[in-house]
Amino acid sequence: MARMRYWKITPDEAEGFTYDESKLLNWEIKCVREPESEAQFIGVFMFRKGTAYDYESVKGICYFHNNIDRKELPSITGFLQGKFNGKEIEKGDRIFLKDSNEIYSAKDISNLAKEIQTKFNTKAIISLEFEDLTPDQLKEAGLPEAKLLPIPGK
Repeated sequence: MARMRYWKITPDEAEGFTYDESKLLNWEIKCVREPESEAQFIGVFMFRKGTAYDYESVKGICYFHNNIDRKELPSITGFLQGKFNGKEIEKGDRIFLKDSNEIYSAKDISNLAKEIQTKFNTKAIISLEFEDLTPDQLKEAGLPEAKLLPIPGK
């Protein structure tokens, strides 16, 4: 099964993609605050098969944070829970929304990225990882070849 990752996608670019949602394995929206040298960012992500939490796999949307004031975390969590529900579980710099609603469409991911940009004063960049899409399907979906990172392996 061939896997491929598309990275450094803007929310506006992603909005127009029309891929087979069942082939999307995971997505990430990395939201960086200026100046980038301070390394303040929020990463919202979801893995179709769940995210590792100790020795179990937790389904739902998650986020990680770096150099973000802890006082801000409740507003980020509240924003995401308001949209997707889920039970909050924290582990280190990651917050899981266990059993939250899941999104896979390019439009939904793009809209979420735009909302996070506005609400939390960040710049969003999206990564998408797919499995088993043919070159023709990639082209038909509008996925830009210049942003493709093939993943070695089976």
